[in-house]
Amino acid sequence: MTRPLSRKVPLAELHCHLGGAVTPAIMWGIAHSQGIRLPTKDYWEFRDMITVSSRHGHSFDGYLELFRWTELIQSSPIAIERSVYEVVGGAYRKNNVTTMELRFNPMKRNRGGEQDLDHIIAAAMRGMDRAVLEYPIRPGLILCLDRAFPYQLNEIIAEKAISGRDRGIVGIDIAGPESSGFRVKEYRRLFQRVRRHHLGITVHTGESGPVEEIAEVIEELEPDRIGHGVKAAYDPRTMAMIRERGIVLEICPTSNLNTRVVSSWDEFRWILDTFRRNQIRFTINTDGPEMLKTYIRDELAMLGRLGILSLDEQEEVARTAMQASFVPNVSDVPLPRLEPPSRVVVEREEA
Repeated sequence: MTRPLSRKVPLAELHCHLGGAVTPAIMWGIAHSQGIRLPTKDYWEFRDMITVSSRHGHSFDGYLELFRWTELIQSSPIAIERSVYEVVGGAYRKNNVTTMELRFNPMKRNRGGEQDLDHIIAAAMRGMDRAVLEYPIRPGLILCLDRAFPYQLNEIIAEKAISGRDRGIVGIDIAGPESSGFRVKEYRRLFQRVRRHHLGITVHTGESGPVEEIAEVIEELEPDRIGHGVKAAYDPRTMAMIRERGIVLEICPTSNLNTRVVSSWDEFRWILDTFRRNQIRFTINTDGPEMLKTYIRDELAMLGRLGILSLDEQEEVARTAMQASFVPNVSDVPLPRLEPPSRVVVEREEA
């Protein structure tokens, strides 16, 4: 057992979805203030409806289904402002998170076009501004494109991110289940345009889909970070590409265990050991703290208790997150340039 990381150590959360980050009590209040007709009048049933539980099972599709209600409840400027404000402020109060990146898809918050997209995004910015007035935290927004959207809609989201780069939008992401129907190559020029405007790029890959997609994403989209990426541990070529290009992984342990992307803590031990042996930099995140009933310090503490990350390694992970954040002026210390090992190590002990 490793003693927990001191609460005095400030943390950065880089992978957090707005739809999974607002406490059920706040979501309950927002829903009622907007007159949303919920399927239950019992708060405890509602809480169970929007958080992981045995009711939903443990699967990737079951986890995504939880967002159906949270995104609906957050579908107005008033709801978005309140949600962002609560999440950013709560991260500081509960976990001494001083750098917070919050991601969401604005088109999943405008009720199919009924709400103005610019108003939704501006409301998120106001929520950040309110939190910054109250707490010493540096937040930033990441706008999510979606694999299920046609290119034209994703292009609009990317252009909105570019327009808001001076008002708190720090990057873009592609989220949604990996699928053969999504053409990574089609987004090469769009991502080059985003990069020219100095926005960070992260992409969900190496989670539920084929490991081969990770290499394609790296080659075509040139991301700064990868969301999840745990399957890279099983492919030497992919790990070499990640290491050589200095890409940082956004690891979300409890999320991956809940969705069965990773089978057990023992598998996580092997994955993170493999990343460390091959000098792959990674961060620890929640994905959605309230939906998954965990916080970033809980994630680090669990990895420490199980002997997966030592205290020194937890501190290194915290430094990596600060340095890899898209929020400007987070650290004056440049990311270290790591010398690649002579070979990629993917050895796993026989059971």
